[in-house]
Amino acid sequence: MITKTRAEATIEDLYRVPEHGKAEIVDGKLVRISPTGGKPGRAALKIVMSLMQHEDEHNGGYAIGDNVGFIVDLPNRKSFSPDAAWYVGDVDTMEFLQGAPTFAVEVRSEGDYGQRAERAIARKIDDYFAAGTLVVWDVDLLGEDVVKVYRASGPEQPTIYQRGDLAEAEPAVPGWRMPVDDLFR
Repeated sequence: MITKTRAEATIEDLYRVPEHGKAEIVDGKLVRISPTGGKPGRAALKIVMSLMQHEDEHNGGYAIGDNVGFIVDLPNRKSFSPDAAWYVGDVDTMEFLQGAPTFAVEVRSEGDYGQRAERAIARKIDDYFAAGTLVVWDVDLLGEDVVKVYRASGPEQPTIYQRGDLAEAEPAVPGWRMPVDDLFR
């Protein structure tokens, strides 16, 4: 009997994703991430712009935009590619960044709803924390609870921000605040 074994995806595979697409390595597989729509794409950009302003004014880390790879070493995950992030480490490289971001943002796209999507998002948040991320935002532009802020120090008790609120990412990005309403402009 011949048994085919499939080789696990490698970081080199990430560098060769067709059309320079977005992907992550999860459970040994290269998982491609579909492009997003206008509303979630603009929301992620607004977050990055706000983080860039904070970086310029306060230093202490770097604002990172969509489609940047972060290499981690978890049993079930080798990379992340958040929609926005704050990173404390060396960014002076053409290669993927080493280690998890301090703060990661996942903006829900059209297909990120339902029980299956909820389980996937919860698993990814757990993976972020296992890799060393301090704070994760789950951004839901369709719900009342727009920004759910999960912290490694208490992942079961997210802080909820709605329209009209100022959201934060303490302790990952000290002093940074962003109006939730800016996500909709």
